[in-house]
Amino acid sequence: MRIYRTLLFDVDDTLLDFKAAEKLALRLLFEEQQIELTEEIEAHYKQMNQGLWRAFEEGRIDRDEAVNTRFSLLLKEYGHQVDGVLMEQKYRGYLEQGHQLIDGAMEVITELHGAYDLHIVTNGVSKTQDRRLRDSGLHPKFTSIFVSEDTGYQKPMKEFFDFVFARIPHFDPHQALIIGDSLSSDMKGGQLAGLDTCWFNPEGKANETNIVPTYEIRTLQELYQILGLK
Repeated sequence: MRIYRTLLFDVDDTLLDFKAAEKLALRLLFEEQQIELTEEIEAHYKQMNQGLWRAFEEGRIDRDEAVNTRFSLLLKEYGHQVDGVLMEQKYRGYLEQGHQLIDGAMEVITELHGAYDLHIVTNGVSKTQDRRLRDSGLHPKFTSIFVSEDTGYQKPMKEFFDFVFARIPHFDPHQALIIGDSLSSDMKGGQLAGLDTCWFNPEGKANETNIVPTYEIRTLQELYQILGLK
């Protein structure tokens, strides 16, 4: 069994319930805009948003394009002309309020805190992720918070991880493990950076990629067994 000393955690849908935060933020945003948020529009938004973030992860567009065009592009298809930048700012304010924890997140992080060197590695907007982590109570349990907006790179880019590694004292990739829910971002990024990877897959989704994580877990508590704690 490999001994791990440094644990790198993703945020959204790994520690914090992004789906719940997103759903609430969208509802409040559309109510403010006096536009009906139908199931069709919500589903189309999620599909479009995932495509934009995937393009960002692959380096085909920058973060500003990903976030500042999504609402104008979406609503144009439904006959609404909106200021994409302004709508994004309003959405961001609502999204920052969402800090619902994934089941077991506080328990597991509290258990690991002090015994391991814990760090956050997340794509996203720094101000949003910072507030959500603080409001959830998780923030003080991590030594460092690395957000793509601050690093100038994003997962899965190796440069993102190079930035992180250079700022963790005495970092040893052979004693580090990344835990996240995304195969294309967390698991691929970890592999490109030479790390062991742990895919958090609570819904038991099929892995239809050629990315093979070192470990796969359904609950965060399963980390205890990987780490040899219980």
